[in-house]
Amino acid sequence: MRKTLAICSVLLSLQLPVKFVAAQAKEGVHEMSTGYQAPKDPLVIRKLDKWQDQKFGLFMHWGTYTIWNEVESWSICPVDWVVRKGPYSADYYTYKKEYEKLQYSFNPVDFNPEKWAAAAKAAGMHYMVFTTKHHDGFCMFDTKQTDYKITSPNTPFSSNPRSNVAKEIFGAFRKDSFMIGAYFSKPDWHSEYFWWSYYPPKDENINYELKKFPERWQKFNDYTYNQIEELMTDYGSVDILWLDGGWVRPDGKQSLDMPKIVGMARTHQPGLIVVDRTVPGEFENYTTPEQSIPEKPLPYPWETCMTMGDSWSYSSRDQYKSSLKLLTILVKIVSRGGNLLLNIGPSDKGDWAPDAYKRLADIGEWMKINEEGIHGSVPVAPYSDRNIYFTKAKSLPVVYAYFLSDSDAVTLPAEVSFPVQDVKKIRTVSLLGTKEKLKWTFSNGQLLIKVPQKLQQKSGLKYIATFKINTEA
Repeated sequence: MRKTLAICSVLLSLQLPVKFVAAQAKEGVHEMSTGYQAPKDPLVIRKLDKWQDQKFGLFMHWGTYTIWNEVESWSICPVDWVVRKGPYSADYYTYKKEYEKLQYSFNPVDFNPEKWAAAAKAAGMHYMVFTTKHHDGFCMFDTKQTDYKITSPNTPFSSNPRSNVAKEIFGAFRKDSFMIGAYFSKPDWHSEYFWWSYYPPKDENINYELKKFPERWQKFNDYTYNQIEELMTDYGSVDILWLDGGWVRPDGKQSLDMPKIVGMARTHQPGLIVVDRTVPGEFENYTTPEQSIPEKPLPYPWETCMTMGDSWSYSSRDQYKSSLKLLTILVKIVSRGGNLLLNIGPSDKGDWAPDAYKRLADIGEWMKINEEGIHGSVPVAPYSDRNIYFTKAKSLPVVYAYFLSDSDAVTLPAEVSFPVQDVKKIRTVSLLGTKEKLKWTFSNGQLLIKVPQKLQQKSGLKYIATFKINTEA
């Protein structure tokens, strides 16, 4: 229910019908399933452990759909919950034709990935995932498999020396020591091998009977394999292959040859983390609850992917979450042992909205004081107590208690009390960002902190205050 409500809030802003909620909630069953299989490859295990320490990453959905301020890809899918807008919306075939013509005017002249990398790094983000291809099939990289791409002569931006935007983005973020993730859609609604023009598409699935035309599906397998191999060989070191479109799955009878694809990918990129999201098994190395936060730690690696605003793709109408809300989301996720992959959509001109930069700057200022309990942390019981959320240093006997504020300026009470479990002794207690000494007592597993009046009246802290507790296990 929580996942469904989260999705509903997004859909209201996008003006998409509620039937989409049911479809996504159904996928959520797989996202939160217990069918997780831990990887056996020691290189994958090592990289997955490194990734879990990063805690905070950047997601970017970007494509031609931003010209229309349109939700990514889905407006061309002929399902009954889609609401199309604009002058071509009355007729599906006209709409899809005009949508694909957006390629002819896509020219993001303000593209500057170094600016994005600098803002993300300052905010404390340590990894990034970029949409190399979404469901509509438009490629944001220089694939040799199709001309429906940003580097095609049909696309105005192709004349720009930085037209291979995926390579440019990966390079810019890699220079700032980010782990690199390539989002790739398994379905491709532009490919003749997925939506064959001989038949009309009916929904998000292939529009022909696979048993009658197995050679066509094999061509799609080959097409997908070749595109992923391009990404694994021509774009530098890649840490994560983030595969979307979970309806392309073995039990959906339109399965890709994942052992072959992943085997090839890891030959080129040893230790590659593969996220065949919502498809439990050996190729879903971590799970991806969407727009939601689990109530308790999960027994496997996981990442919440969530929008900074209401939409995955750029919209001039978008309403961005407050800095307080974003930091609250981050702390709650990290306290449960997860990572936050926060999405910002670039515009058709190739830049983020000013509000996105402002949110990242606010987060960065908070991180300067409080990040030591975020990166490289692990969850610790009781995980939360009222408005206080806990993390623990991975290799040190240090517990962090994050006191969540209900306003931008932190107001502390005269006393703060919370449980600290499974410790013999507490050595010191401090409040990050201040030099004031705290008086405290620890009895029967309960820590009581007396807050000096000076800090009560004006702590100077914003959003969330962090108590650092040095313990003796």
